[in-house]
Amino acid sequence: MTQSYNIFGRQVASHYLAMATLATLFGTTYAVAGGGAKTPATPPLNASSSDEADFIKKYIEHAEDDAKKAAPKH
Repeated sequence: MTQSYNIFGRQVASHYLAMATLATLFGTTYAVAGGGAKTPATPPLNASSSDEADFIKKYIEHAEDDAKKAAPKH
């Protein structure tokens, strides 16, 4: 037989209290830590033509790819 506690007029076994405590702890942690990955805000491109805007976008993508390749891996 397990220890039981009187909560709101009902008998509740200690192992149910332990499971409820752990579920609340891990559920709250998951809810707080969860969330989508946020994309960083980029400044607007002030290009005078669509060709210039395409060039800037490709240049930025190329620079980001180079930065990823050069980054040290853990």
